[in-house]
Amino acid sequence: MKLPPRLRAVSDLHVGHPQNRAFVQDLHPDNDGDWLLVAGDVADRFADIEWALGLLSSRFARVVWAPGNHELWTPPQDPVTLRGEERYRELVRMCRRLGVLTPEDPYPVWDGDGGPATIAPLFVLYDYTFRVPEAHTQEESLALAYAAGVVCTDEALLHPDPYPSREAWCAARVTETERRLADRDTALPTVLVNHYPLVREPTDVLRYPLFAQWCGTVRTSDWHLRFDAATVVYGHLHIPRTTFHDGVRFQEVSLGYPREWQPRGPVPDPVRTIHPADDRRRRSSVNG
Repeated sequence: MKLPPRLRAVSDLHVGHPQNRAFVQDLHPDNDGDWLLVAGDVADRFADIEWALGLLSSRFARVVWAPGNHELWTPPQDPVTLRGEERYRELVRMCRRLGVLTPEDPYPVWDGDGGPATIAPLFVLYDYTFRVPEAHTQEESLALAYAAGVVCTDEALLHPDPYPSREAWCAARVTETERRLADRDTALPTVLVNHYPLVREPTDVLRYPLFAQWCGTVRTSDWHLRFDAATVVYGHLHIPRTTFHDGVRFQEVSLGYPREWQPRGPVPDPVRTIHPADDRRRRSSVNG
């Protein structure tokens, strides 16, 4: 029996690793009408990002991409030396050549199984506000992280140019994204696709709590309610699981590094099916 078109989601493909590249080479839709949501960290190098998104776009009816921190890195070995906003804009241009939708494009509407729902890929970064309780300022939080040796590589490779800081870039992205989300068709629920969790709670399970400050911003903590999310899709944590916040399903869909997924079995299966209608009904029953 042929399955109806489904909305699928994955993140943190990190195709610079040969085992992950092989996973992407073997990734196919179950139905010609399937969409794939890709919640960031496809790869570090520009050419690898283009290869993976191009391959997936040739197979799935539609690919929707939200950037992760790794796509925004400027690694010293990458021939593409663009930094910050210029690198992001070049990634958007590359996606448009490939037919991949980005946070800069009109939000598409999923009309397949579980629809209709507005699919909103987001790019909002982080601003160090997911601090541990003992840190009262950004400076104190970063000092604790450096002292403990828990420092995200973003500090060396993710440049905010032309913004003075990553948190300033985050503030600009939050403002613009709120405007876009407010202008959507409010008759439809949303599926919010972001590299980082929109709320702080998913980071509570991190092995190193200090790393949470590179995992989002408190400014998005009510977006799943304000913007009528049936489901929130995210990655970054490399801890694939489902949690619920205010009755809304949050789906972490990371593949992660081979050393992380290989202990779970020889064949990774991080791709999840998103069913907005079921999630919206569940949220309504929970919230009365």
